[in-house]
Amino acid sequence: MSVAEQAQADLERLQRARSQIQSQLSKIIVGQQEVIEQLLISIFARGHCLLEGVPGLAKTLMISSLAKTMNLSFSRIQFTPDLMPADITGTEIIEENRSTGARERRFMEGPLFANVILADEINRTPPKTQAALLEAMQEQQITVGRVRHALQNPFFVLATQNPIEQEGTYPLPEAQQDRFMFKVWVSYPTFDDEFEVARRTTGRGALEIEPVLSGPEILSLQDFIRSIEVSENVVRYALALVRQTRVGQVGIPDFVQEQLAWGAGPRAVQFLILGAKAKAALSGRAQADTSDIQFCAKPVLRHRIVVNFAAESDGITSDKVIDELIKQTPTAQDELLSDARFKKLFAS
Repeated sequence: MSVAEQAQADLERLQRARSQIQSQLSKIIVGQQEVIEQLLISIFARGHCLLEGVPGLAKTLMISSLAKTMNLSFSRIQFTPDLMPADITGTEIIEENRSTGARERRFMEGPLFANVILADEINRTPPKTQAALLEAMQEQQITVGRVRHALQNPFFVLATQNPIEQEGTYPLPEAQQDRFMFKVWVSYPTFDDEFEVARRTTGRGALEIEPVLSGPEILSLQDFIRSIEVSENVVRYALALVRQTRVGQVGIPDFVQEQLAWGAGPRAVQFLILGAKAKAALSGRAQADTSDIQFCAKPVLRHRIVVNFAAESDGITSDKVIDELIKQTPTAQDELLSDARFKKLFAS
């Protein structure tokens, strides 16, 4: 089989997987198609995802249902103010060997030792416990004492948090937010979707979700996503969006200088390109383009740029800044390279 034929076969395999997952999720989840698509992009791009929305929008149900479509181990961690790091990573215990009478140390694994981790209401636990996730999310390992313990592969952290009821919550530090590939807004359903939710959930019976993907299959599809082609123009476009968010740099727009406190780092560029590759593949295309970057711009950037106090008081949000950045950034290579402002931006 030639390289082109293999790529086409992998694309078809990904399309079948997507169709099967959506078919299974439709048994339980009504609507929220864009949220589901962003979750799938994050998973196939080998990234973690943070979902934010008011209570009652099925964030937890969506994640647990998605986990059921994959033949993977699953752990749900309910984050609370009294949760300690050892409660999620595990701890060493001393037990007696019944045959010899000697006491031995043994590591008892915590709930992080699973493929899919649902970190429910992650902002309800103190920074000390939140920080216990950092090593797991970045290095796919945890350290207890002097011993490092590798986590299972594939490994995803899918977290939820509520934007209201701030009493007793601990906002995620920027370093931890940066570990999440996407931050996804979960909004209220449409009238038709909410009508269907009300009809389904107040009647008899419950549909069961069947697994459609195994761990090795997911790893294979993740490797395929990495092979998706991106042109230099697409990479340059991703760089243009991200570098324009950095306050104080040469060539950034005036509105960025006026409205942002700080901007996104290099990890944002990496996730934009990986997200664009996954978006293209899930859409049946073997090459990513600038429209894929634009689709991923908000979920990648919204938690990596921070509006200043003056902009926030005027109702400016990070999403509005991203919309304006997309509007002011040319997608055509000739326009991007000939623009005087972008010449300064790329030269700095």
